[in-house]
Amino acid sequence: MADESDEAINADPTDEIRAWGDRSPAVGTNHGVIITGDGAQYTTVTPVPFPLPENVRPRARVITLPRPATRVFVGREDALAQLTEALEAPGHAIVAQVVHGMSGAGKSELALQYVHRYQQQYSLVWWTTAESLQHVQTGLAKLARFLAPDGARMATTEEAAGWAAAWLRAHPGWLLVLDNVTDPAHIAGLLGSVANGRVVITSRRDVRWPGVTNTLHLELLDPSAAADLIADITGHTDPASHDSARAIAEELGFLPLALDQAAAYILQTRIGLDDYLRRLRLYPEHCYAAAAHGDKAQSTIIRLWDLTLRSLLAQAPYAVTIARVLAHYAPEEIPRHLVGGQSEDLTAQVDDALGALASHSMITLTGQAVTMHRLTQAAVLSQTTPLPTNNTIYRDTALSWLNRAMPANPQSNLDGWATWRSLLPHIDALSAHHIPNHETGQLGLVLKEAARFLISQGEYQRAHTMLSTAAAIAESISASTSPDLAIRLGDIAVAYCDLGRPADALPLFERAFAIAESDLPPDDPNLAILLGDLAATHRALGRPSDALPLDRRALAITEGALEPEPRLLAIRLGNLAATYRALGAPVDALPLEHRALVMIEAAFEPNSPEVAIRLGNLGATYCDLGRADKALPLFERALAITESAFGSVHPTLAVNLGNLAVTYCTLGLPRNALLMARRAVAIVEAAHGPEHPTLAIRLGSLAIAYCDLGQITDALPLFERAITIAEGALGSDYPDLETCLSNRAIVQCDLGWAIDFQEAITQAADRSLAIYGANHPATQSFQQLSDKLRDLYGATE
Repeated sequence: MADESDEAINADPTDEIRAWGDRSPAVGTNHGVIITGDGAQYTTVTPVPFPLPENVRPRARVITLPRPATRVFVGREDALAQLTEALEAPGHAIVAQVVHGMSGAGKSELALQYVHRYQQQYSLVWWTTAESLQHVQTGLAKLARFLAPDGARMATTEEAAGWAAAWLRAHPGWLLVLDNVTDPAHIAGLLGSVANGRVVITSRRDVRWPGVTNTLHLELLDPSAAADLIADITGHTDPASHDSARAIAEELGFLPLALDQAAAYILQTRIGLDDYLRRLRLYPEHCYAAAAHGDKAQSTIIRLWDLTLRSLLAQAPYAVTIARVLAHYAPEEIPRHLVGGQSEDLTAQVDDALGALASHSMITLTGQAVTMHRLTQAAVLSQTTPLPTNNTIYRDTALSWLNRAMPANPQSNLDGWATWRSLLPHIDALSAHHIPNHETGQLGLVLKEAARFLISQGEYQRAHTMLSTAAAIAESISASTSPDLAIRLGDIAVAYCDLGRPADALPLFERAFAIAESDLPPDDPNLAILLGDLAATHRALGRPSDALPLDRRALAITEGALEPEPRLLAIRLGNLAATYRALGAPVDALPLEHRALVMIEAAFEPNSPEVAIRLGNLGATYCDLGRADKALPLFERALAITESAFGSVHPTLAVNLGNLAVTYCTLGLPRNALLMARRAVAIVEAAHGPEHPTLAIRLGSLAIAYCDLGQITDALPLFERAITIAEGALGSDYPDLETCLSNRAIVQCDLGWAIDFQEAITQAADRSLAIYGANHPATQSFQQLSDKLRDLYGATE
């Protein structure tokens, strides 16, 4: 029963579309959606399922590129012709072309030039960074959110990516550009699942590519073309300047990226080619070999950054600061609103700085995003790495900007999800820039909030990794015993509870409470919050006797406040009632739940989700008292309110549906129960994945409905799966495991497996004794049944 605790590019494609780029409160444990604020804050969404991929067609050509193709394109006509010939191969099977070469050789530019010239041949061109499998999925998910925004709004990244792959499989005439692929395995599944399209893959690696027959190696520019590139960009096209342009190109190893940046410097500083050549030779390549670890391309770009740095420091010093901060983010699609920390006072200064960097070809700038080439990032960082203090300043500034850009309430604020998706690559990059065991507390908070967003997207493994790092960071600040540390530890523990890992949350809550208790007055409201957290975690672990004194103390603190806030007081009452129910004392819980409901109905609108929570808890208490008839209208009203507020597929609904399923079974209405239980299972599995412990509860309810319908063989595999999930998620100490075991045992008995039944009941009795103690009603019930079976069948071996 319910147990309440503390707490792309999107455009309407009617014309040809071009796109050149793409705060955490202190709350208690909450195993559903976090609702925060002085008053409740809710987002009302009516989810729409994905349409069939074959039925979705853009009404106009769709072109998405990270930036426009460069105006000056020389020395690559043969390569462009080879790429064009490969992609124009006849037939309807997928055609994939790999362009590989060293960093800065112009692989992405070649792909941009092809799209610029031949885009009319395609109904859709979709460009995505493919540096990792995660990047591939994110890029495909953006495609789904563009083509089917309503269906993709609440879909996880994996679900949206799967739909996009299905769309590519169902439609011909598209071009997909997978930029900077580092491992063929990251795209093998995609290439094997789509057809009727064209794919361009850029990569630094010359390896065997599965399913790809066409590869094109991009060499450095030949000397004449390299000289022409510098001459055309700078305007020094007279014959007398050609030798100087060629000498500059030779100094820069004929690397296109370096040539472009050198030409931009010459153009912006208005100096002659000979003067630039002289300045360049003041910084010989061998001086930078160590910083570049022997990478010739990287050492070349570092030399150029030295020259650009001196120019920018004189002309636009804030641009240098911006560059050093940007170097700590992921290279692609840095949201422009992120730069400057969202300070309106700095808007003009930031725009000027970005313009200066773009004019020197240090970045690519669009209205929405900033891109800094990996080699340029390495060059910028090479200037700050020898100065740890300065490097820390820029890194921490990048972290501060990111922190300010993060939307609040990452699990329930659906309008912020698009922003979160754009920030995640940069959170990963910033985390990598921190030395292990020397991370900052702010990074821990950022990782914790990012993890909570990932939980909402069903990306549990990635969320767990972030949470583990965040917890380690909080623990590393062990010298501090301030309330701030208590809040950090508590926040991370809440996120662990969201992951269904109360065992990991418990020591964090315990330490947080110890710190807060030593620093705060005994009647401080923050102590009540932490007491509620700690009690709820004990209850989740099947230790209600440990939760009882904590809940009582939390309620006393809240009631003792001068003007208790109704919502907080209702939470305390509900938590104490939940503990009484877990102790087998629903009679003591009933007046608490009645009081909480009356209080909330007086303070909130009748259709508020806060009212639904109290209705559900009161209904659960009536069920525990054997009054399912009294519970049913409460649960039905709670479901109607919740569905109106959150939509028809929100995870919060699963609790209401599960309550109704159990109640219908109790009232002898198993077909009604089956409908509710099936829907609850589908919602939880879609929202939380196939291994979340909440799913075990929903599967159990579905199995019971099948049992009441006499469909025993349908129930058994559901109980088996529920047990596997429960043990896998929380181990043998999962508090509801004995219920799963006993339910399975009953089914086994109905199937004639008496010995299995006896063993399972004995196991459930032993577990209940260890968790709840000898006086708990569940323990006594299991023990009585076990004794009767022993009398009938004898002792089991």
